[in-house]
Amino acid sequence: MKQELSGRARRTLMRLAHGVEPVVMVGKAGPTPEVVAACSAALDAHELIKVRFQNFKEERHAIGTQIAEQTGAALVQVIGNVAVLYRMQPDPEKRHITLE
Repeated sequence: MKQELSGRARRTLMRLAHGVEPVVMVGKAGPTPEVVAACSAALDAHELIKVRFQNFKEERHAIGTQIAEQTGAALVQVIGNVAVLYRMQPDPEKRHITLE
């Protein structure tokens, strides 16, 4: 289930992502099941993550979209060699980010 973001929510998430360090790296093997699982686990813990692309720099937007679809997240932005993903925490008590 892919999440859709409004323009206001996307801008808020971009602002929040500014100070976030990448937690997952997509290397030579591309978006393997292990990379997708690591992204999903990181999204469960943080809601908003950055994914760095070591290779595939020409295809980073397509790979970011693919990872977002496989994890049920929203692709917030791709800037440089980094993609920003967001998935709302299903448990309201564990939510760090509130979007209106």
